[in-house]
Order: sequence, then C-alpha cells, then structure tokens
Amino acid sequence: MRIVVAVKILPDSKDLRAGNDGALDFSHARNVVSEYDLNAIEAAAQLAASQEGSTVKVLSVGPASIDESKVKKNILSRGVDELYFATNDALEHADARATAQALSLALQDVGGWDVVICGDGSDDFYAKQVDAQLAATLNVPCVNGATLLQAGDGCIVVERVLEDVVETVEVPLPAVISVQPSVAVPRTPSMKDILAAGKKPMHVAPLDVASEETVEWVECKVPEPTPRKKQICHVSDEGAIASFAASLKAAL
Repeated sequence: MRIVVAVKILPDSKDLRAGNDGALDFSHARNVVSEYDLNAIEAAAQLAASQEGSTVKVLSVGPASIDESKVKKNILSRGVDELYFATNDALEHADARATAQALSLALQDVGGWDVVICGDGSDDFYAKQVDAQLAATLNVPCVNGATLLQAGDGCIVVERVLEDVVETVEVPLPAVISVQPSVAVPRTPSMKDILAAGKKPMHVAPLDVASEETVEWVECKVPEPTPRKKQICHVSDEGAIASFAASLKAAL
C-alpha cells in the first residue's frame, strides 16, 4: 500500500510572544510538525507495518521557511520512508481551500498513492476542512474521525467512535482519511532512528500554485486579559461557600 501523510509545519506555539499591541511575534518560534499530524504519521507507519511492501511518504506544503533540516529529520525518524516539501511563500497564511489545492498539485510529484492520511486538524487554525476539500479536489472518497485503520482487500477498514455507536466503514481506495489523536501514540525516535533519517530521500521543490484563498487574513492578536475581581472568600466566614457559589454563578 502506498501511503501519503499530509502534514503542516508551523511555528511552535510555546515560543510565541506578544507585543505591547497584542500582535504575535513569530520571530523566536522554531518550526515543528503540528501535534495532530504526529498521530497521523504514527498511524500510517503502523498501517504500513501491517502490510508487507507498503511505503509511507510525508507531504507538506507551505512557505520556504518550512525547509529546516531538524524538522525533516524529525519526520523521517518516525517510520517514514520519504519526504516531500513543496514551497511557495504565498501559502504562508493559506486557508483550508488553498492548502487542499496546493496538496493536490504537490501529490503529482509524489507519484502513485493509494491513501492520503491527515491529522484531525492543525495546531493553529484547527479548521478540520483540509481532508474533505482535498478529497473533493481529487474526486475520491473521504472519511474523517478515524480511531482505527486496518488494511483490507482494495480498501481500508476504518473504525469511528461516534456519540452512541462504534462505526466500521470499508473505504475503497484511493481515498483520503483523517484520524483522531487516539488512533496512535506518536513514537519517540531513538538516536539510531534520527541518524538513519539523514540518509532517507528528502525532496524540496518550489510549487507553482496561485493561492485561491476564501478567508482573508487580517490580523492575529492575543485576546485582552480579563481583569480579576480580586474577591477573596474565607472558608472560616459564615456563608462563605454560598457567597462563593453565588459569585461564580454570576460570573458565568
């Protein structure tokens, strides 16, 4: 089975800073793989291990800044066979539609594929739309919310945990599938895995795509902090618990 995992490279939220005007400063933030995509990579690696002869390739689209050696080695050390980065600075703030269109074009350079696996969403926008829009662009079936993947005969058997039932779906290939974080726990790469990652194929090439965004990026700022009321309730005071409960109810 030829598996492609679509991932997003973005600034680590732990390194973001806010200016006096509330604007986010990304200059000190290192690039990382979106946390939800790490689960998707592990799910793909486990699916490939269950079927002999399978391959796992990772594909990411974004601005030229995503091309960092440490990021690429991190991905390739997680059971991935090959890596493809397609870059265009016009994709820096790409919405779900523009990202899906870019991925569909970049897939042509990856070669043949049977399934594209996506994470549940991205750490920044978490729109949860790229999988569906990519499938629509490619004209293939799409199933989201997968909690278990198993290889079948010309299909993938997907298990989904819904509100009141566990649903099992056979998805004919080719297809696009997005997975829940619970689908697999990301592995911790060993030093041997990291060293071996440097010898695996890495492809970085510019992507000639016109970004057709439907969402306009205006600004991104941290919310203004809500001032504290500085109201203190002493347990020893009579009626303190009732007063605290009333204050909490009023605040909600």
